[in-house]
Amino acid sequence: MSSESNPFAGMGGQMSASVSYGSAPGPANGATPAGGLIKETTTAAFPADVIAESRNQPVLVDFWAPWCGPCKQLTPVLEKVVTEAGGSVKLVKMNIDDHPAIAGQLGIQSIPAVIAFVDGQPVDGFMGALPESKVKEFIAKIAGPGGGKEAAIEEALAAAAELAGHADFAQAAQIYSAVLQEAPDNVAAMAGLANCLFEAGDTEKARQVLDQVPDDKKEDAAIRAVEAKMALAEQVATLGDPVALEARLAKDPGDHQARFDLAMIRNAQGNRMEAADALLAIMKADRAWNDDGARKQLLQFFDAWGPTDAATLSARRKLSSLLFS
Repeated sequence: MSSESNPFAGMGGQMSASVSYGSAPGPANGATPAGGLIKETTTAAFPADVIAESRNQPVLVDFWAPWCGPCKQLTPVLEKVVTEAGGSVKLVKMNIDDHPAIAGQLGIQSIPAVIAFVDGQPVDGFMGALPESKVKEFIAKIAGPGGGKEAAIEEALAAAAELAGHADFAQAAQIYSAVLQEAPDNVAAMAGLANCLFEAGDTEKARQVLDQVPDDKKEDAAIRAVEAKMALAEQVATLGDPVALEARLAKDPGDHQARFDLAMIRNAQGNRMEAADALLAIMKADRAWNDDGARKQLLQFFDAWGPTDAATLSARRKLSSLLFS
């Protein structure tokens, strides 16, 4: 589901909103008998009709208004599909003209809007009058294994990764932390949170997160990438001035230690291909230098960059050509 149609895209926004559901639950106006699959609700009845009931099975909340044409198209479709689902999901309808508070607190800006609640939490949703086939797909996903949580977690991880890619490590860390509250053993969230903490300068907390990774997941590629990045940073901290290293190389192109140290600095600066090319140059000149240290360091770079990174793929091809040509 795209972020345009999903009101919960970007977990940590609407999904983590603090919502006040009222304090005096009671029977909703027009409610069907207990156990009915479809009912109307009110602000006061919302905790019982939606929050509590969603702990038994998923509950769809249809936010609508009498003046909304698309709402009139969607509601009968929803009722039909929910009825055919045979109790695997329930439908609760909320008139936002009479009860605007919850829709406002959930960040709903247009209707019709359908939000799925599972275990007391909003996990997914859509806006607009979808055709019956799409409504069936949505309900099948929500009512299936995981009750929509897995899809919500995947969307949250994607949103966090995008934020981290734009160097918004604080917001990304919040999303990763929210995912870990729901899925404490999610290795992607652990790696993502550790990386964000490290990039934000909190190496100690990043290490604490990595220490919590179960033994059987420590070899996960994402975990290894963060650990390799942290190890490289520790090594780079002991290196000298890149200008001085370049001067040494200009004077003596065979100064492999200077070239090696400069490769470490270039990697820390984000110049991955320059770093890889420097190590490959050492290997070409003297494969045995420092007990094959250039190749070993290049492999550590690959771990830190990840197997699908463009620099990894390019440097690995060059390494293969150098080794087997």
